[in-house]
Amino acid sequence: MSESSQKVNLLGMGLDNMVQFFTEELGEKKFRAIQIMKWIHQRGVDDFDQMTDVSKSMREKLKQRCEIVGPEITYKKYSKDGTRKWVMKMPGGSAVETVFIPEDDRGTLCVSSQIGCALDCSFCSTGKQGFNRDLSSAEIIGQLWVAARSWDEPGKKRERHVTNVVMMGMGEPLLNYDNVVESMNLMMEDNAYGLSKRRVTVSTSGVVPRILDLAKVTDVSMALSLHAPNDALRNQLVPINKRYGLKATLDAVNTYFDRLPDKRVCTIEYTLIDKVNDEPAHAEELVQLLKSTPCKINLIPFNPFPNSGYQRPSNNRIHRFRDILQKGGYNVTIRKTRGDDIDAACGQLIGQVADKTRRSEKFIEAVELGHTAATVANQRSDRSSAK
Repeated sequence: MSESSQKVNLLGMGLDNMVQFFTEELGEKKFRAIQIMKWIHQRGVDDFDQMTDVSKSMREKLKQRCEIVGPEITYKKYSKDGTRKWVMKMPGGSAVETVFIPEDDRGTLCVSSQIGCALDCSFCSTGKQGFNRDLSSAEIIGQLWVAARSWDEPGKKRERHVTNVVMMGMGEPLLNYDNVVESMNLMMEDNAYGLSKRRVTVSTSGVVPRILDLAKVTDVSMALSLHAPNDALRNQLVPINKRYGLKATLDAVNTYFDRLPDKRVCTIEYTLIDKVNDEPAHAEELVQLLKSTPCKINLIPFNPFPNSGYQRPSNNRIHRFRDILQKGGYNVTIRKTRGDDIDAACGQLIGQVADKTRRSEKFIEAVELGHTAATVANQRSDRSSAK
């Protein structure tokens, strides 16, 4: 994406913002905004001249004021199991990674929300790279746009390969709240990708204030990255737990799902690490912990990365843990390792990240005060300029 461009990038605009821009800034009718949105997201077009049902004068006006610019693909690789991975360069030089995982009945795209991550979970390679910045809504939806276009063939009707999107890539989505909400709304917009609210999932490590905020504005599905059945162990694995403990986190999750009009349940993500959180006693604790939280449990065998200090449990230990949970009445799945031959497995997304914040506590505190990460970044910039 050009850093010097003064044109408006239409890629990340949700319908309301697109309509407002077309009516107030361009002096056009609402239907023009819908027309252009369909060209961008349903047909994958980034050239206004290709929009054949738009008048020439309108196309010229758009070329003068607007652009459709997605992320720059610097690397792509398709695994033998059908998994696809892209590395996308963002302004500033850092990159994010996006992964498509095919299944028999669906195709799931794992989308990044930040460059790096500030939470420093001990078992995640992304967290070890530090945090750079939030992604804009155009950079977030741009990952879905790139993936959808990767199957396009000239002259052929687009098929829907991406049926599900999970905000489980690089970053903590709820620390980039505004841009993530805008992007998820666009994913569900009928004039864009038309995904069901059941097929768009935001994953969080437990940013309690933002879970409560989210309950007021959307009804997407939610996954909680839990990874431990008690506060002492979770404090070690997921440091944000020191700020928002298990009780507060689960109470917020229950509040979110209580507001939904249907009977969806939370997906509990639990990474199994050999001899760390995979003992039978941990499984028994988990059974008790989640009794008041309607949920299903997704067990994720740890995917090793250099210098992590952790190992993947044996299949016997994984199955023993699962059996205890199932006996406790839970619906449990074991996530298949997909794309590990291209470093696209869960927990392996790294990118190229410069840690500019050193995971400052002020970043998390800003969420409690209702500020966005962008506000915090601007404050830091102002202070730097004043020195």
